[in-house]
Amino acid sequence: MKLWGGRFTKGTDKVVEDFHSSISFDQRLYRQDIRGSVAHARMLGRQGIISREDTERIISGLTEILADIETGRVEFDVGAEDIHMNIEKLLTERIGDVGRRLHTARSRNDQVALDIRMYLKEEICATADLLARLEETLLKLAKRYIVTVMPGYTHLQRAQPVTFGHHLMAYFQMFARDMGRLADCLERTDIMPLGSGALAGTTFDLDRDAVARELGFAGITENSLDGVSDRDFAIEFCAAACIIMMHLSRFCEEIILWSSAEFRFVELDDAFSTGSSIMPQKKNPDVAELIRGKTGRVYGDLTALLTVMKSLPLAYNKDMQEDKEALFDAIDTVKGCLLVFTPMVETLTVNETAMAQAARGGFTNATEVADYLAKKGVPFRKAHEIVGKLVLDCIKKGKSLEDLALEEYREASPVIGPDIYDAINIEKCVAARKVPGGPAPEAVAESIKKGQVLLEDIKKKFV
Repeated sequence: MKLWGGRFTKGTDKVVEDFHSSISFDQRLYRQDIRGSVAHARMLGRQGIISREDTERIISGLTEILADIETGRVEFDVGAEDIHMNIEKLLTERIGDVGRRLHTARSRNDQVALDIRMYLKEEICATADLLARLEETLLKLAKRYIVTVMPGYTHLQRAQPVTFGHHLMAYFQMFARDMGRLADCLERTDIMPLGSGALAGTTFDLDRDAVARELGFAGITENSLDGVSDRDFAIEFCAAACIIMMHLSRFCEEIILWSSAEFRFVELDDAFSTGSSIMPQKKNPDVAELIRGKTGRVYGDLTALLTVMKSLPLAYNKDMQEDKEALFDAIDTVKGCLLVFTPMVETLTVNETAMAQAARGGFTNATEVADYLAKKGVPFRKAHEIVGKLVLDCIKKGKSLEDLALEEYREASPVIGPDIYDAINIEKCVAARKVPGGPAPEAVAESIKKGQVLLEDIKKKFV
């Protein structure tokens, strides 16, 4: 008989039972469910709602069930619907009617809300730890390639010279913001809903704050309706996960481009590449491509959660059972991608020569000529026009700006002197851009220094 079956005169149809059951995916919450039940039982005993003897028997029984699950000695029952009812059924089978006292002053509604929050708190910290490892890798690589010149791009066209270290630090900043979003999400997840009951609390004299302290929560929910029907924290995590995946996907796209014969900027380690079943010469960036593809999957998880919640009246509705698979998938996917992405980046072989050659092509120093003219008193818009015509002339003659004779420069503008060649030197172009946040090695070194401090500060939020 179902634990809720007193109202019913016939059993659940087998088709409905299979359709209704969530044990196939929510069984991963067993640790959180048992830990929450232990804290609840202990509080019931302290408050005199159940006897101390019953409390001890319940806690002992739950501890044994946990050990049996951990060692694979428990087979969950689809008929018991979910992890909460499975554990309560096991407990009652082992310790008798005493086990039925555990659910006093508690509903599955606030129980599941508690379990998900506890689980997500752990997974937020685990995700942040993987991001921190990636950030540490980026800092290490940025320091290694702090003077490695490469072209910066807009519209995928060569634009201005930067350094590879500077480029890597751009991603460091993106992932630092991601860690900040996770920290914000953790703060809003760290609120305990147990005690909300089904929707209207309970008439029993509960000590919710004591349970929150035991379970490591920062506080308790302030409204019982909201306590059982809120899934904002899960949606917020999925949103943060989507942005993490978007950043990973952008980075992967660049790695895919850079590892092509057209760029030759990097080569992926053999351990993070695959081959072709028919073309023996191929070395494919499948890991990067797969991460790029999985980004859409996480977007789908967020959309699924938002759609489930968009029109639900208060309080709990069975639709909300659909929250778990989307949330679990987002967690698993983003963690799996971070786990493989960091070593893939760490083991890249960087072709500094190819990067430098590319930086010298495509007139990436054209802006320097315009800036040179502006510093000589030529209005910048006029300077822009002069340099545009110089570039056009170079294209027609098959030259670079470095190839132009001084006389050709003077024909374009009489203010240009021999120092123009020093101004357009690629390495000096980069070194001159030492504005805070710029690509000059000294600016990047300062950015790395600040990044190290920032990372340590963010990591403290997940301890």
